[in-house]
Amino acid sequence: MLSFGKRISILRKELKLSQTDLANQLDTSVSVISRYELDKMTPSVDTAKKLAKLLNTSVGYLLGENDNAELFKDPEMLKRFQDITEFKEEDRKYILYTLDALIKNVKLKSIA
Repeated sequence: MLSFGKRISILRKELKLSQTDLANQLDTSVSVISRYELDKMTPSVDTAKKLAKLLNTSVGYLLGENDNAELFKDPEMLKRFQDITEFKEEDRKYILYTLDALIKNVKLKSIA
């Protein structure tokens, strides 16, 4: 699994940003960016959020909670998840049960 710093480095390079570019956008120094990338320092939660936004990813990806940098970047999917979280617990259970069944069905069709 990639470290926090390695993920920052990879995403920064994919965006063709230098450490100086990222430091300027984050309003910090190049040495701080370097320490992040070398895993010698970790940012605050607010700074991690800013980094994720600047690097077009999620904090979850930077923290290694998932390995997909694109996960949760689709505004339409995020809106759907937000809607689901606002429902009563019982309604959420029914929606997630149905969603799980649909996902399982699609996976089974792709195997066949």
